Amino acid sequence: MSISAELFDQSQQCIPGGVNSPVRAFGSVGGTPIFFERGEGAYLYSVDNQKYTDYVGSWGPLILGHAHPHVIEAVMKAARKGLTFGAPTENELRLAQRLCKIIPSLDQVRMVSSGTEATMSALRLARGFTGRDKIIKFEGGYHGHNDALLVKAGSGALTFGSPSSPGVPEDFVKHTLVAQFNDLDSVHEHFEENPGEIAALIVEPVAGNMGCIPPANGFLQGLRDVCDKHGTLLIFDEVITGFRVDLGGAQTLYGVTPDLTTLGKIIGGGLPVGAFGGRKDIMAMLSPLGPVYQAGTLSGNPIACAAGLATLDVLEKPDLFASIIAQTKKLTQGLRALADKHHIPMVINQVGTMFSFHFTSDAHVHSFADVMRTDAEQYHAFFHAMLASGFYFAPSAYETSIVTLAHNNEVIDDTLDAFDAVFESMKMRVA
Repeated sequence: MSISAELFDQSQQCIPGGVNSPVRAFGSVGGTPIFFERGEGAYLYSVDNQKYTDYVGSWGPLILGHAHPHVIEAVMKAARKGLTFGAPTENELRLAQRLCKIIPSLDQVRMVSSGTEATMSALRLARGFTGRDKIIKFEGGYHGHNDALLVKAGSGALTFGSPSSPGVPEDFVKHTLVAQFNDLDSVHEHFEENPGEIAALIVEPVAGNMGCIPPANGFLQGLRDVCDKHGTLLIFDEVITGFRVDLGGAQTLYGVTPDLTTLGKIIGGGLPVGAFGGRKDIMAMLSPLGPVYQAGTLSGNPIACAAGLATLDVLEKPDLFASIIAQTKKLTQGLRALADKHHIPMVINQVGTMFSFHFTSDAHVHSFADVMRTDAEQYHAFFHAMLASGFYFAPSAYETSIVTLAHNNEVIDDTLDAFDAVFESMKMRVA
C-alpha cells in the first residue's frame, strides 16, 4: 500500500470522507487521492516521492508556480514580526492600494479571508444598498458554499432555485433566480417577471467551475446594460479570473466594469485571503460607515497581504504576464494539433492563463448544458493515464486548468509529449 493510501485510510477516521474539500477525494474520477508534501515551480512532490507536473495550482492562485522565492521570502519576513494582530497593518493598506490601481471597478476594497466570504459579503452589501432581496446567478456558476448560492435550476431556467445541498432551507434560496450562462434571453425574462425586485446579478465573467467557458460576444455588456436599466448591481466574481485572464481581471480584458468585484486567494499568493470592492458610494454602506455589517478577525492578515504584494511585484514586470499567456496558447494549440492527429473529438477553451478541454463531438462548449453533454468517463480515463505519466490535472471533468510562470518551454514540451503518448496508448473511443 502506498503512503498516500495509508494516510487516506487514517484520514477517513477523523475527517469526513478523508478530505477537507470534496473534490480532493477523487470521487469523480475514482482512485485514491494523492497526499503531497511539497511543491517547487511547476512541480508537486507526493509523500510517495513521486514528481508531478501540476496544472491545478491549488485551484488557481499559484500564478507564479509553487514556492516562488520572492513570495516565500516575503512570507518569512512578515511571519517573523507576528502571525496576526486583529488590528490595522501597513501591508493590508498597501495591498488595497495596489488592487484599486489595477482593477477598474475598485474605488474601495475590503479584505476578507476567502472567496466564499467575499461573495457572501458582496451579496449582503448589494441587498443593503438596493433595498431589494432577489439575486440572479447562472447555472454551473460556483460562488462558494453560501446558502443563497447553493442552488440549481428547477424544471426550467426561469423558476426559483431550489437547494442543491441538504441543510439549506428553501426560505434561504427562494430569492435566488437561476439563468443560463451566455443566454441573455434567460436573464431578461427574470427581470421582466420580477420588476424592481432584483438586487444583484452575480457572474463568473469567464466561467471556471464547469471548465473554462468564455463569455459569448456581447454577453457581459448585455448584463451591464440590463442591470443599468433595472437599477440592479452587477457583481463580477473574479475569484478565479482575477490576475489570471488579465492583470486587471476579466473586466479589463472585456472592457466591462461591474459595480462590485469579488476576489480570492490569488491576491494573497495562495494564502487564505479574499476581498470585495467596488464603487465608493456602495462601499460606504459597510460598517463602520454604514448599516451593512461585515467583520472578520483575520481579515487583511499581514502574512497573506505580504504574499499578495510579493506576487504583484513579479506579475507587474513588463511583458511577464503576456509571456505566461503565450505559454498557455502554446500548450492549447499543441493539444489541438494532437487531438486532430489522433482523431479525438475535443473542444479546447482558453482565456488568458486558464484552459479546459472537453471530450465531445460538439463544435463548441459555451454553456452548462454543453458541458453536461461532454464525455466525463473519457476524461476520467485520460486523468488516470496522465497521472500515471506524472501529470496532475484536476480530479474532475468540470474544472479549469491553469498555467503558471514556472511552466516554461521544457515543461510545455514534456506535457505535449505526454498527451501524445496517452492519446496513442488509450485508443480513446469517439464521444
